[in-house]
Amino acid sequence: MSVLGIAIPIPDPLGTLLTEWRSKVGDQLAQLIPPHVTLLPPTDVSGMAAQELHQHLGTVAARHAPFRLHLAGTGSFRPVSQVVFVNVADGISACELLAGDIRSGLLSRPLTFPYHPHVTIAHDVPPDMLDLAYDGLLNVDERVQVDAFCAFERDLSGRWVPVTRYPLQGTAGG
Repeated sequence: MSVLGIAIPIPDPLGTLLTEWRSKVGDQLAQLIPPHVTLLPPTDVSGMAAQELHQHLGTVAARHAPFRLHLAGTGSFRPVSQVVFVNVADGISACELLAGDIRSGLLSRPLTFPYHPHVTIAHDVPPDMLDLAYDGLLNVDERVQVDAFCAFERDLSGRWVPVTRYPLQGTAGG
């Protein structure tokens, strides 16, 4: 493994719907990147021992309790970045704490942009397709139980696939 991403996968049927929309608006990454909330962006881990990575991620998962994400409506990073996404309306602080804990120790790294949990539905497509994604998924209103996060690796076809699931084991409130 040389590049690793850590994310909360979005389950079906919502995951399938979001992939369909990403394809519909012409996003070339629709079939390569499953719907998710990023916790650690793709990170070069080629110089790290797999055992240490697994231990770090397991320790993080043990400290955090399962939580609920409320995904509602759409947002955009335009004009800074040509991205439309589904909003995380509730569960933001749990994502921030989890992401911060993952990005500590051997996975400590600077971010290009401030952390903002979201589910990308269109990226680097023409403006009219960004608008279509924004308007077409404006009424998304789903709750997702988060009981784990996953380590993803890119396979030979370029698709990001989950390789290890880390169950959240902490208790609420501590």
